[in-house]
Amino acid sequence: MFFDYDYWWRVVRHVWGLRGWDGRTGMLLRLVVLVPLLSLFHGICFLLDYLLFWRLWSQRVEQPVFIVGHGRSGTTLMHRLMSADAERFSYFLYWEMFFPSLLQKKVIRGLGWLDARLLRGFLHRKLKSWDDKTFGPYRHMHYMSLWSAEEDCFAMGAAFVTQQWSLEIPMMDVVDFFHVDQMPIKRKRWLHHYRELVKRQLLLNGGDRIHLAKNPVMSGWVDALIGEFPDARIVVMMRDPGECIPSCLKLVELTWKGKGWKPSDYERSLDILTDISFEHFDNPRRVLAAHPETPSIVVDYRELTSAPRETLHAVYQALGMSVTAEFDRWLQAQAEKEKKHHSKFEYSLGEYRLTPAEIRQRLERFYDLYQWHTAPARDSAET
Repeated sequence: MFFDYDYWWRVVRHVWGLRGWDGRTGMLLRLVVLVPLLSLFHGICFLLDYLLFWRLWSQRVEQPVFIVGHGRSGTTLMHRLMSADAERFSYFLYWEMFFPSLLQKKVIRGLGWLDARLLRGFLHRKLKSWDDKTFGPYRHMHYMSLWSAEEDCFAMGAAFVTQQWSLEIPMMDVVDFFHVDQMPIKRKRWLHHYRELVKRQLLLNGGDRIHLAKNPVMSGWVDALIGEFPDARIVVMMRDPGECIPSCLKLVELTWKGKGWKPSDYERSLDILTDISFEHFDNPRRVLAAHPETPSIVVDYRELTSAPRETLHAVYQALGMSVTAEFDRWLQAQAEKEKKHHSKFEYSLGEYRLTPAEIRQRLERFYDLYQWHTAPARDSAET
């Protein structure tokens, strides 16, 4: 199993230098003891997968669908709607991302089967209670649960390839998980490992489905994804940047604040994240223009929320798929519910020294194309 020793060592050195941070000792122990031990365990299980599950040798990843776009532009909503087409798609659940090996997933599913039949779901109820206490207070900002579909990059955490490290410690100037298209060595290694993860997930779910992924950070991976999966299909979510950029910045800042970091600690990282936010709009557009053979569609967030059924039909047509009668009935029943969706997550552009005029100036062509207006005072999107 792949492990990014380069990034691991960069983070170790960075944490070693944080001599005034109260969490330094604990994080160093985690990095130099726990992370290597877990990586070794995952690597052994990864190797056993090919010995125990012979179908993995021939498992193919065909015509995967990737949903990209800026955070809080509707990627989660699109992913949730498409994942309801359960007979067609395979995807990662959040709990599955902590266990990259197929053997690990099957063992845990087996334990769940025993819990349901021998313990009448006692362990599941305990986990559900923990899940609600842990993620419940934050679901108004971003819905999370052990049993919900999540961002594919979390599945690469065991390989030390996940943006979560930059959320634990504001160090976006130390490790970069966005610009994969511009990092040839990491691109090759990361995408090969990602393919191995997807193969295992597909086999876990029967082996004959289409992998469905969503990840805002993959807006910087589009060329790499097409290179690794030449038959990939891309959905790009598009929303007024005056709404989603400050919303995403606040979400990340709240994470850093919640871990005790001060504004002076994360100022540099916040500036880098702001620059990357603009690249979320530019990179998919530029790459897809260079790959006209790749089936793709750009979806306006306003259309998804105002007409979800019609928008999904347009997405399926653009990607060369047909909507089944069963899934269409579900979309019809779901349509009114999605139109009423509203979040209470508030933000202010002023907090980030980023004005509506600056956003408009840097993304003028998008404003002209989509006829966006100035940023409102409240966010109304799911990521």
